[in-house]
Amino acid sequence: MWIGWIEFDLLLGDVHSLKGKRSVVRPLVAELRRRFAVAAAEVGTLDLHRRAGVGVSAVAADARHVTEVLDEIERFVAARPETELLSARRGLASSDD
Repeated sequence: MWIGWIEFDLLLGDVHSLKGKRSVVRPLVAELRRRFAVAAAEVGTLDLHRRAGVGVSAVAADARHVTEVLDEIERFVAARPETELLSARRGLASSDD
């Protein structure tokens, strides 16, 4: 079993409050969960209204599949017009590690 994760640092567009931030981040996290069948959550910069950290993890039988899913997720997040992808960090581990 392989476990992969990716963490995004996002700059939010026209957001001026934490309430506005929630209106961008919550739908993004929900769409990631629904579209890719992964675990996703806001994981960082919770007190800043123009920045968001979003983490995603995926589990599969082989490393190639996990990598493909993470690649698709990164492309999806990068294409969102309401956010700018500042950075993405990822990791991959086997359950045998």
